Amino acid sequence: MKRNFLVAIFCVITMVLSAKTINIVDLGAKGDGKTDNTEIIQRAIDECSKGIGTVVIPQGNYLTRTLFMKSNVNLHLEFGATILGYTNLQSYLDMFPNRKGKESPALIHARGVENISITGLGTIDGQGQHQNFQLGNDSEKGPIRPKIIYFQDCKNIRIQDITLTNPAYWTQDYEGCDGVIIRGVKVFSHANYNNDGLDIDSKNVIVSDCYIDCDDDALCFKSDIDRPCENITVTNCVLRSNCNAIKFGTSGYSGFKNITVTNCVIQKATEDHIRQWYKTEPWLGTPQEPTVISGVALEAVDGGVMEQIIISNMVMTGVQTPIFIRLGDRKRTITKKMSVLKDIVISNIIATNASKVACSVTGVPGGIAENILIKDVQITSIGGGTQAQANEQVPESVNKYPENRMFGVVLPASGFYVRHVKDIRFDNVRFTTLNPDVRPMFYLDDVKGIEIVDCKMNGSEPVVKKLNE
Repeated sequence: MKRNFLVAIFCVITMVLSAKTINIVDLGAKGDGKTDNTEIIQRAIDECSKGIGTVVIPQGNYLTRTLFMKSNVNLHLEFGATILGYTNLQSYLDMFPNRKGKESPALIHARGVENISITGLGTIDGQGQHQNFQLGNDSEKGPIRPKIIYFQDCKNIRIQDITLTNPAYWTQDYEGCDGVIIRGVKVFSHANYNNDGLDIDSKNVIVSDCYIDCDDDALCFKSDIDRPCENITVTNCVLRSNCNAIKFGTSGYSGFKNITVTNCVIQKATEDHIRQWYKTEPWLGTPQEPTVISGVALEAVDGGVMEQIIISNMVMTGVQTPIFIRLGDRKRTITKKMSVLKDIVISNIIATNASKVACSVTGVPGGIAENILIKDVQITSIGGGTQAQANEQVPESVNKYPENRMFGVVLPASGFYVRHVKDIRFDNVRFTTLNPDVRPMFYLDDVKGIEIVDCKMNGSEPVVKKLNE
């Protein structure tokens, strides 16, 4: 026992003594925004990884191609420092010749390493607005544009205080990692298609105090690998998006377990160059300005299990649909079974609904969402639902891509449209419509074990329409 203790102390002392700090300027790096500094920065990373160390990026603009992080290295960007991503797409593809499936190139990449961090008050700019990266949506050419940060199968990651801007693809992606802390990070991503703010497909993750302003999904939980996305807490963030603010899926191959998201503000993005829903989808009834698609979107459609999810203490403005929950049967992948969606709590929400599209909780025939609690929710809606819209038939759309507009109608409910669900409770849910709306507050189709407690529509008892009990 004593010998093991002495060995541990010796290892710690050895690591401390071997710790290095390398300023890249001392190696000849130039912050002129034109010189290619890739070899110098990579040499500093490699040297620091021989023990433990910090690579310092001082004030200036440092152009670089792909950098590969190594174990026990902190990449520290001082205030006024900017890493500029190279704008030659082929240079990224050349560094990732063995990509598979949904893998993409990246400006800063790591695979299978541990104890890595990117810190400081500097900026990493992907320069994704460059014409070389303007290739449209990834559904057209696949994920060939580079992310800014892409870490795969790593342990003990810390990303703190930096600013990430102008990615050519997703801003940051943590896939198959264990032990991730993301704190105080600022994201501004409006340079291109697929500009997600933060993508997490890992376990044991803490996210806090982040500001994300992006065109695509702001906070997106993914499940693209054979391990679930699990044991995650997110708190105290501002999320601005032209797509979904908080999204689980797609993809959802293995699933999502034990995740809490709390104390967040959700707003429309500050820019809207691509989507402009009021022009492309006028039937949604959105105002002539940017809007978030869904404040909270829980989507289990690819064979995975979604369970034990808590979303609480949210303030939403400019959101088309505050709550969208979908159990579908789009793909059966790793398990070859239909997805499971259960044990969900959504509470303490104040939101404005900036479209006619109601909130929804839906499964499909043979796929029943279950054990869901929605409580202490206040939603102010634009209303305006007509009798024709109250009588609309809603298609099952079993394998369709999940999104609030997936059914092609605004839904025959002013509050919640619920179908193929078991054991759901609405407790203290309040809806206020700014315009008269003849649709019932709750439209229930194939719902078993429903409880509606202390809910109001414009201060009165809600109208509830029930089918196929």
